[in-house]
Amino acid sequence: MYTIKDLYDLDHTIAKDYLDQFTYPWEALKGIKDLILELGPQLGDGYEEISEHVWVHKTAKVFPSAYLGAPCIIGPETEVRHCAFIRGSALVGANCVVGNSCELKNVILFDHVQTPHYNYVGDSILGYYSHMGAGSITSNVKSDKKLVVVHNGTEQIETGIKKFGAMLGDYVEVGCNSVLNPGTVIGRHSNIYPTSCVRGVVPENSIHKNTGMVIEKK
Repeated sequence: MYTIKDLYDLDHTIAKDYLDQFTYPWEALKGIKDLILELGPQLGDGYEEISEHVWVHKTAKVFPSAYLGAPCIIGPETEVRHCAFIRGSALVGANCVVGNSCELKNVILFDHVQTPHYNYVGDSILGYYSHMGAGSITSNVKSDKKLVVVHNGTEQIETGIKKFGAMLGDYVEVGCNSVLNPGTVIGRHSNIYPTSCVRGVVPENSIHKNTGMVIEKK
């Protein structure tokens, strides 16, 4: 329930061939920067390199106060709104929204992803049509600074990495002001209630309530 094939339809990202190399999505985090540097020069006439290693599609709308750090790719019809802060190593797909005061760092956003208001998304992969409600964030480093472990009930999966935010499957909805703790994996079509504190694996087609209870969708 937490492999790349379980979580994502790879036809909705230009990172398809790259992600297809891996079994688990967090294995792809270390190579996002190099991936963008490789893809950028191959993107074609629809894209402009507006500054060194920053490629923006001609149909994308980037507001004047947004900051685009290198390397990054901003896809077709995507909006990067006022005061968005893209720190770098961000691959943002088509028809996405990166909203006011949002921060992205070392991420892949599939097509049609929305991070519209006050979101922090770091060291994470957000699947097709996933949406983060206002103020929801990924926490990407443990407080004790130890390597992140993915918890799935009694199963513990060692990732071997220190910075790992969240893996959101396709069509995941995250409620406002929720915190996704390091190593969170949320299966396709699942919903997270507002103000939730989420850790571990949430199965697909589930509802995570803000009490921590997880139930299957009917």
